Amino acid sequence: MKKLIFMFLSLLCFSCSKDQVSKNSSSQSIQSFNYNNINRTYSIYVPSGYNGTVALPLILNFHGFGGDIKEYKTYASMEALAERENFILVYPQGTLMNSFAHWNPSLPSPTNKSNADDLGFIENLIQDLSNNYAINSKRIYACGYSNGAMMSFGLANHKSNLIAAVASVSGAMLETQISSNHPMPILMLHGTSDGVLPYFGSNDYNSVESTLNLWMNFNSTDSIANSNVIPSNGITIQYDFYGSGTNDVSVEHYKINNGGHEWFNLNFNGKNTDELIWEFFSKYDIDGLL
Repeated sequence: MKKLIFMFLSLLCFSCSKDQVSKNSSSQSIQSFNYNNINRTYSIYVPSGYNGTVALPLILNFHGFGGDIKEYKTYASMEALAERENFILVYPQGTLMNSFAHWNPSLPSPTNKSNADDLGFIENLIQDLSNNYAINSKRIYACGYSNGAMMSFGLANHKSNLIAAVASVSGAMLETQISSNHPMPILMLHGTSDGVLPYFGSNDYNSVESTLNLWMNFNSTDSIANSNVIPSNGITIQYDFYGSGTNDVSVEHYKINNGGHEWFNLNFNGKNTDELIWEFFSKYDIDGLL
């Protein structure tokens, strides 16, 4: 992954309860709690439509390797979308490994380069958020960029009891087996010219096709895609939809021809990357198609 050095976000953090969240007024803050003797930080956006009585969906959006939440939100900001569509948005912050912020999406093993318990951290974060906000436990979604997408796949595999659907932007799944306890809707957006996590895979990373096939088989979707190709901002995008899965879940893919390793600036049928992700998420809860 790109080892870009970013200054770690250092802001005053505080806790917030349901009673402290202003009704009918949006709220954005940096918060933290202690997990495994480490102060874990996250940014939270609560839309103005939140009133504490109606449980809202939650989206967790994970930064890439070497990133921090302040920098990440400059190009992967979903706040305006969260306000318009009325969901709670959280950007967790990874911990440092060799001076770079990262996510550990895998279970402990001799080959795991990280000992960060990020799977446990996210489980505790969801519990902490649910204690303080009215969150729809059936509509918790995970998305991310690069290493953050890996984290989203890790949650789909190892904390699937908490996650309704997953979206990956320029990411890869490290596992080659699936241990989710329910059919999992999967969305992947990936560029064919990605030089960091190659579209066609490498010795270290699964290809996009192999990852899609793993989830298609697991979800028992159609094996032949319903496809659509359109131009977008000077590039061509192929959209593949594999439907008719168990519980009516789908596996979906946006193949960005000549796209690099990035959070894409798309315009697909009038929708950008954020909107395509929400369009996908909003179709499902943890039991399948709504």
